[in-house]
Amino acid sequence: MKSLHKMIATAFGAGYSPIAPGTAGAIVACGIYVLLFGGIFGDTFSGFSQLHFLTLTFLVTGAGIMSTNVLEKDWGKDPQKVVIDEVAGQWITLLWVPFAWKYVLLGLGLFRLFDIWKPLGIRKLEKLPGGTGVMMDDVLAGVYAWIVLQTLIYFGV
Repeated sequence: MKSLHKMIATAFGAGYSPIAPGTAGAIVACGIYVLLFGGIFGDTFSGFSQLHFLTLTFLVTGAGIMSTNVLEKDWGKDPQKVVIDEVAGQWITLLWVPFAWKYVLLGLGLFRLFDIWKPLGIRKLEKLPGGTGVMMDDVLAGVYAWIVLQTLIYFGV
């Protein structure tokens, strides 16, 4: 069972990246987003809606909380290899964003900026206990990145 939690927490191993594991996790999230909405596989995922994506984001967030709670005993609080929080935050950034490569890349940059900088209360959420603290700072970083991205899209960027 612990191997399942490790797979979830590391976003299928992205967290083991020797360089910028958080960015690797966010890139994995963008890759999944592209697979779902980018039309790479034609109509394979044509029935997958933004509501499905929101549901998947909630499920990943919950799974991330559970997995990091289980692994905290062995790995400590929020180790670099735990990147499922970046997946959830990145997906929040891309919710209800029309698919275009420029928005995926801009969303990636904005999310990583807020995740690393941690302004406006993001850092305080890290202090929440266990997996909740691990996940919620990235959730809020994703919300802030989403607001900026939606504003830029609205103004025609």
